[in-house]
Amino acid sequence: MVDVVDSLTRSRMMSAIRGSNTKPELLVRRYLHAAGLRFRLHGTNLPGRPDIVLPRYDAAVFVHGCFWHRHQGCPFATTPQARYEFWQEKFRQNMSRDHRVAETLREMGWRVFTVWECEVENEEVLDRLYFSIVTCSEE
Repeated sequence: MVDVVDSLTRSRMMSAIRGSNTKPELLVRRYLHAAGLRFRLHGTNLPGRPDIVLPRYDAAVFVHGCFWHRHQGCPFATTPQARYEFWQEKFRQNMSRDHRVAETLREMGWRVFTVWECEVENEEVLDRLYFSIVTCSEE
């Protein structure tokens, strides 16, 4: 499939994709804050810079975009047909990095949670996240 926009326009569009404070991330933060949890944002002192860090609960939350982080079975995890091999390698590296970061955090004693972009408006998913965070802590 041929791209419907020129390369300069596509470049501008792709550069506008944000890495932090995304809409899905804001929805998860709003939910956790309303539930009474307090957290830090974008843990720069932790591997992978988790989107939400809850030191009291030794919990790190990543809010992953389905496209970039390849949410299995999700309709948003499509692969562009242009430069197919490039995208396959890019996604493979992203998934490998995600796994490596999660393992490193677990080895450091953190509990790691992933919320997918397609799930952030599902209150049951956010309820499970909340209860997983607060019930597994060692307070």
